[in-house]
Amino acid sequence: MSDGPAARRGPGEPWGGVRPFSIKTKLGALVVIAVLITTGLSMIAVRTQTELRFITVFSMIATLLITQFVAHSLTAPLDEMNTVARSISQGDYTRRVSESRRDELGDLAGTINLMADELEAQDQQRKELVANVSHELRTPIAGLRAVLENVVDGIAEADPETMRTALKQTERLGRLVETLLDLSRLDNGVVPLRMRRFEVWPYLSGVLKEANMVASARAGMTSGSGSHTRTDVHLHLDVSPPELTAHADPERIHQVVANLIDNAIKHSPPHGRVTVKARRGPLPESLELEVLDEGPGIPRSDWHRVFERFNRGAVSRPHGPGSDGGTGLGLAIARWAVDLHGGRIGVAESDRGCRILVTLPGQPSVQS
Repeated sequence: MSDGPAARRGPGEPWGGVRPFSIKTKLGALVVIAVLITTGLSMIAVRTQTELRFITVFSMIATLLITQFVAHSLTAPLDEMNTVARSISQGDYTRRVSESRRDELGDLAGTINLMADELEAQDQQRKELVANVSHELRTPIAGLRAVLENVVDGIAEADPETMRTALKQTERLGRLVETLLDLSRLDNGVVPLRMRRFEVWPYLSGVLKEANMVASARAGMTSGSGSHTRTDVHLHLDVSPPELTAHADPERIHQVVANLIDNAIKHSPPHGRVTVKARRGPLPESLELEVLDEGPGIPRSDWHRVFERFNRGAVSRPHGPGSDGGTGLGLAIARWAVDLHGGRIGVAESDRGCRILVTLPGQPSVQS
């Protein structure tokens, strides 16, 4: 949203609370000026004994010129507003109306700009929602397709382990579709969190195992999902103490960890190592997560940009073998899920590679 005049005052609210140059005042001044011109010319005609017809012509010309000037000052902003309104109706929300006037037309311009700001924000939210959903749906669909194609082609047998992998992807796909059905809450910026207490070690172990299985199933096939297909990177889990528990929404935390792991693997060197650390936070059942890789790292100047949507980094050759570079949405989705918990996520200091630190408060937080 812009920080211009439309954002600082409400629709219909006059500048500074008063209108020193309202349209009514301008029209009244026009009448007064026309009368003064006519009266002045009449007095000059009496003193100089000029014929009345000449005075009448001069008076009409002067009045028409002043009227034309005032009329142009009123119709020009209306033409601009009409042009901007037509652009907005065609889906272009970037156009704005000049708000330099201090009259009713200036207030109308502020209202149109405020409407355009809100429509632009809603359109951006819609695009971001579609991008997030597309990114999240693509991963389980690609994994499920890879597993089923291997079974159909005879590469893998339809044993219980393979079917469990397919079932897990199907269940995850179902949960994502269920999230789509809650569009009313998403549109209002509120997503329900299903907070519960869970053991961190078995939970993260399952996330890492799923990442390995999906990568193995996808290896050898072309994927346009942006998810990694590498099997040479070793995933290491470090949870201390082993009985550590946390209070959060497991599905949302799955989004965070899965996307951070996916991003770390893409940037890892051949046969690199990605470490996921979990430690107890300062509050009861709060959690601190770290994901570390051995890649080129992120320049400090880019730390504030890595969580922006569609940002894919500026380092040379940032992606390892078996990666198509991704869509630049993974870290943005991770930040979105952490923000829902009222937690923090950011790039932290590291001697080697990239280190992403996530802090979860351990208590449900209402996202406003």
